[in-house]
Amino acid sequence: MKTNQSTTLQFAICVENSEYPASLELLKVYQVIPDKEAEQTNDLRVIDESGEDYLFPADYFVLINLPTDAAQTLHQSFRQAVQPAR
Repeated sequence: MKTNQSTTLQFAICVENSEYPASLELLKVYQVIPDKEAEQTNDLRVIDESGEDYLFPADYFVLINLPTDAAQTLHQSFRQAVQPAR
């Protein structure tokens, strides 16, 4: 059975990076990793420029809703970008 990944795939656009210029690029789309504990402290867990997930202030991002096909394509693109070269 195929699961609907669009319910778990979330993305955000970076709108502030003053404290993390090496980790975040302004106006870039980042994949968000669900983290209920982070939300309670007004943080957001995203996969940053290092390819690892870290917590950042939630107000550094604007969450975006994407059509299912676009979300899945973007997710695959991110996965390929962080895979080590062979």
